[in-house]
Amino acid sequence: MALGGLSLGLLRSGTRAPAPRRSIALSAGAGRRPRSRPQRPVGSRVPRGAPAHTLCLKLGQAEALLLERPIRDVAPRAEEPCWTSRSSPLPSCWRWWERCSTSIRDGNLPDIVNSGSLHEFLVNLHEKYGPVVSFWFGRRLVVSLGTVDVLKQHINPNKTSDPFETMLKSLLRYQSGGGSVSENHMRKKLYENGVTDSLKSNFALLLKLSEELLDKWLSYPETQHVPLSQHMLGFAMKSVTQMVMGSTFEDDQEVIRFQKNHGTVWSEIGKGFLDGSLDKNTTRKKQYEDALMQLESVLRNIIKERKGRNFSQHIFIDSLVQGNLNDQQILEDSMIFSLASCIITAKLCTWAICFLTTFEEVQKKLYEEINQVFGNGPVTPEKIEQLRYCQHVLCETVRTAKLTPVSAQLQDIEGKIDQFIIPRETLVLYALGVVLQDPNTWPSPHKFDPDRFDDELVMKTFSSLGFSGTQECPELRFAYMVTTVLLSVLVKRLHLLSVEGQVIETKYELVTSSREEAWITVSKRY
Repeated sequence: MALGGLSLGLLRSGTRAPAPRRSIALSAGAGRRPRSRPQRPVGSRVPRGAPAHTLCLKLGQAEALLLERPIRDVAPRAEEPCWTSRSSPLPSCWRWWERCSTSIRDGNLPDIVNSGSLHEFLVNLHEKYGPVVSFWFGRRLVVSLGTVDVLKQHINPNKTSDPFETMLKSLLRYQSGGGSVSENHMRKKLYENGVTDSLKSNFALLLKLSEELLDKWLSYPETQHVPLSQHMLGFAMKSVTQMVMGSTFEDDQEVIRFQKNHGTVWSEIGKGFLDGSLDKNTTRKKQYEDALMQLESVLRNIIKERKGRNFSQHIFIDSLVQGNLNDQQILEDSMIFSLASCIITAKLCTWAICFLTTFEEVQKKLYEEINQVFGNGPVTPEKIEQLRYCQHVLCETVRTAKLTPVSAQLQDIEGKIDQFIIPRETLVLYALGVVLQDPNTWPSPHKFDPDRFDDELVMKTFSSLGFSGTQECPELRFAYMVTTVLLSVLVKRLHLLSVEGQVIETKYELVTSSREEAWITVSKRY
């Protein structure tokens, strides 16, 4: 993201902004209950290497937080200490705070920016302070969860809202969520049906677009470098726009126009909301607002066209139109799905092919499965379901690439994680990028090993995080199918090869991507 922008958006939807506070990271200590008025400051030292404006606190055994009580925010005054619980005072900080007054409104935001992304900031924070940490995003407290165990305590399997979609809606300042339980269940079902029906109705289209890309690559000499990221983005844009929004996007110029506006909106969601630069740059802000307005205008026209009419091609928007939703809800849901599906599909395709070019034994095993399932016959929806190893390759791609490194939920009611009480209206981050590289959950976490998903318990853990199964993000489910069809077509006919000496650096945003173009070469299978 960089991804910190998510919290700015979600926090804006909160109620009253608390008074300025110092930035903190909390780690629960064991031991006896703390005294209500300790005679000496608790954890007041600044860790080595910490920025001057950040005060990190690791609580000792004797001075642990009173965990049965919630954290609360109280304005610091010169005459009294700052507090993080009703009974556990922190050292008086007013004079220190005056020296750092320029950073009061930022909290840990400079740390996030200096780390390179919210994901990288969270990696460091969880390494230092454990699975449950907190920090300050501006004037608001944020809690981050960084292991499978603590995430399972917070993730509600009966909750209908998807954390990734919740995050995007907040960043776009959409407000159509938050209905009753029955309304949310109904909308979740519409989403599921929309994905299923659009994939089923448009399978031939998806196959055709995959074969067009194959023909293009077959025409290249074996020495030609292929700009993988660029080709995958173009393929994803053409596939997703037609399957989600219909025949309007059979026109390549419409796809190009959509891609340009999509890029403007997506880049500002990832960056401009994080560092506050969007609001400070009137030119960029106008470009962002114009691009968003144009995307919404296109969607409104499509929604209007599809209402009350029957088409031979069923698209995702049709499922929303046929549901009991008003026009604004349809607009917002189709906007979120269109934005997220395009970029998730493009990056999943890119990373999957990158890993296949790097790990030749994995590509060979995938080729053998594809050849066994399809033989000389066509790629069909029924046979696609038999590609078990391909599914494992894509799951491992999502895990190793940390495809969506952070998602978020706003705490609806007061909750509890381990010994910590999380107050209502607190932003809770799911540090998925941290969780997916936890050696306690994933042996050899940095190794690309699709075979790990042969273990049903591993797949169950993966599903509990929302990457497969009933809790799966609908945009990711959509991307899985599109990528599976594409790989089936490409790997059956082509060797996918890496470019010697290329080092692919990772950029962590809303969806993880390569920092520079990823290049490959291809050769025909004989």
